[in-house]
Amino acid sequence: MEYFIVSLLLLFSALFSGLTLGFFSLNKNDLERKAELGDKQAKKILTVRRNGNLLLSTLLISNVAVNSILSIFLGSYISGVLAALIATFLIVIFGEIIPQATFSRNAIAFGAKFVWLVVVFRAIFYPVTKPIALILDKVLGEELPTVYSKKELVKLIEEHEDSPVSDIDEDEERIVKGALAFSGMKVEDVMTKAENVFMIPAKQELDNETIELIIKKGFSRVPIHNGSSKTIVGILYAKDLIAENTHGKLAEEISRNKIVVVEKEKNLDHLLNDFRKSRNHLFIVKELEEFIGIVTIEDVLEEIIDAEIVDEFDNEELIEKVLK
Repeated sequence: MEYFIVSLLLLFSALFSGLTLGFFSLNKNDLERKAELGDKQAKKILTVRRNGNLLLSTLLISNVAVNSILSIFLGSYISGVLAALIATFLIVIFGEIIPQATFSRNAIAFGAKFVWLVVVFRAIFYPVTKPIALILDKVLGEELPTVYSKKELVKLIEEHEDSPVSDIDEDEERIVKGALAFSGMKVEDVMTKAENVFMIPAKQELDNETIELIIKKGFSRVPIHNGSSKTIVGILYAKDLIAENTHGKLAEEISRNKIVVVEKEKNLDHLLNDFRKSRNHLFIVKELEEFIGIVTIEDVLEEIIDAEIVDEFDNEELIEKVLK
């Protein structure tokens, strides 16, 4: 009978010790996200984890009470010093180290199974634990939410992709990292500089040779300048060459005069919003009213997915050379 009582007290000591470490190793915000995504175990744990100070008071008082009863019980059968040594050994090994090591690795699974036990002891010690919890709430305030920096989020994504139990793959890792990083970049980081932009003069006649050159280049939009490559006056859309009888006309007659100008210091997240609002896919980049390059929505998307977008018209050899 004595062995049964000692074993039962040790079991409760182990449970309260393990649950204390297990529950408080679980971030409340993480549990709320899991619960919103349908995790039933997280929902169970949240019923007691939401009020952290009440839960902590319940578990600690229950643990201390059980350990005290165990020490007193052993003292009634064994001499004082020996009882203290045995009780200390049993509590440390079987009531602390083993359960805490176990619960820390399986916090959600074990926590969900023993929520009922916490609810029972919370009700038993409620007259004592509630005032303590209220004082802690008043003095310490609510638990602070865990907020990660962008660098920490990137590191978390990398660790998840490397983990064999994670469902995040290499492509998803690359895209998420690109999405987190692109807002810190500016137009000047991704734009095509003016000297590398294919454009034609406004007075250029759209003869067969010119049209063939435009088709060969493969660009859907071609900037039109007024004779000086530093001043853009319109955009020629390749599809307009098909829609109209363009032979013999000047580029300025077919081009569209609506151009959107951006500064090279604009952040890419703001630039993406500008693309969405304007419904234009090519912007002119200027510095001190001088044309210095172009930026397209493709440039921004490439930064988000962290990969080059290559179509059947792109010069793949040139792209590979640039990427090297």
